[in-house]
Amino acid sequence: MIRGMTGFGASQLSHGPVKISVEIKTLNNRYFDINFYLPPGFSSLENKIHTIIQKEIRRGRITISVKISQKTQQTVVLNKDIVKAHLKHIQTLAKDFKLPNDLSVSDVLRLPGVLDVKETIVSLDELWPYLERSAQHAINGVVIMRKREGASLSKDVGQQLSNMSGALKSIQIRIKSILKEQKGALTNEEYASFEKNSDVNEEISRLGHYIDEMRLLLKASGVVGKKLDFVAQEMQRETNTIGSKLQDKTVSNAVITLKSTIEKIREQSQNIE
Repeated sequence: MIRGMTGFGASQLSHGPVKISVEIKTLNNRYFDINFYLPPGFSSLENKIHTIIQKEIRRGRITISVKISQKTQQTVVLNKDIVKAHLKHIQTLAKDFKLPNDLSVSDVLRLPGVLDVKETIVSLDELWPYLERSAQHAINGVVIMRKREGASLSKDVGQQLSNMSGALKSIQIRIKSILKEQKGALTNEEYASFEKNSDVNEEISRLGHYIDEMRLLLKASGVVGKKLDFVAQEMQRETNTIGSKLQDKTVSNAVITLKSTIEKIREQSQNIE
């Protein structure tokens, strides 16, 4: 089943004091174009995220936004070596100047460098499995939306193809009437020339083939938008040839319908992955 190119997905996961938020938006684009909005220091993860997204999405403009919020965790560290150095100097002072060594534990703890307060920072390597999972959840949400859009686009294009088939049938019916009218009005030689120059059998046959080809593409999976656009261009070529070979009001109206319908299909192909 075909997929559209418009989608949105979001996910939030927590790992200890860290909260990871991922949002992914996709829009129409002829190619695979991805833009990252990552927190400072996370640019090294772009290639990993790019690989995950490209496994599920092959075409479109993709914007991925990652937010990391971390509650500060503080750890108090006792520097015993510094304590020993302080005490050594204090003992030397007490001995040299005959001072009382009346330090308490609280006095020692207030000495410079005895206590350090450090913030615990979670490393990228530790965060990556959780960021990867959050990104995958967001991508799944995008894919679900793109599939729903694809179903709607498939229905619309299918209806346009039915309209084309109807227009082709009206041309075929009108051709029989035109040939009958001309056979009675022209000489045998003139009629043979007219029949040859106005023969659109090949063009109608090819248009019928392209309609069938498009119906198969609508049922296919993967990237088919560009293929649909290519087939639509070929449809336009055959339709223009029919219009140039048969100068008839009924045929001209049918050709206008064909052209209008093909243009609608081409527009929709820009929305299909």
